[in-house]
Amino acid sequence: MIRFRFGLTPLDEVTPWGERNALHWFGLTEGWYCVDIDDHELLRYSAHTMDLRRASVAGARAHPWVDYYVVRLWEDLLEVLPHALEPVPEDLVEFMASESTNWRETDDPAADAAVSAHGDRIIDAGYLRVGPHLQLWRDTGARDTIAIAWRYTTDPHSEISFTAPEYGRASIPAEEFVSAVTDFDRSLLDAMEARVAQLASTARRTDVELDVDDLLREHKDRRTWLPRALNQRPSTDWDAVRAGARIVSCH
Repeated sequence: MIRFRFGLTPLDEVTPWGERNALHWFGLTEGWYCVDIDDHELLRYSAHTMDLRRASVAGARAHPWVDYYVVRLWEDLLEVLPHALEPVPEDLVEFMASESTNWRETDDPAADAAVSAHGDRIIDAGYLRVGPHLQLWRDTGARDTIAIAWRYTTDPHSEISFTAPEYGRASIPAEEFVSAVTDFDRSLLDAMEARVAQLASTARRTDVELDVDDLLREHKDRRTWLPRALNQRPSTDWDAVRAGARIVSCH
């Protein structure tokens, strides 16, 4: 099971950006989000972290999930989606599941192909300081699945921790994965359409710089992002990746 959940900050509480005190489409997605995989909520804070958040001024209305711009997760998902949906040859599944921290450094073009193919299937939530690093690849062996492996970055000086295990891996039926991404896309864009329409009709937040026409144009464009991602057909040179994987994996 996989599900992408989110909530948006009330419109009157969204934080404007920069010296111009501007509100734009990206900034209007301020809120919280969580990725549910099987029985784990990958972005749910631990009880200890929640106690610290509640004790802070910013944590007065603290909820247990990551606070950030929801569109960042959406953008990262759509960027990796075409590659995550490209079937990986059976003999390269282990390479796609591997970490890159111990790879051999080389300038060999084949190695570059392997590193690029591996990187195309990664979502790095490093902007969250200790957020999870996600690897996604399609395995069409016994079943047609999207494998998802996660590993949290570590910071011994950070008070932030999560309820999910530090490492984990799950296999989601490919059709279910696409359905979950599609549901997330529809839910976010429907919520943002209502938000943009509210700003267009009531001209709220007169204390900020706001270009409603630009919001409407951007929203219309973002409606096309998922179809474009689903229509992309990467053509990975698996022979080059295979050769490069042997090079970078050598110690």
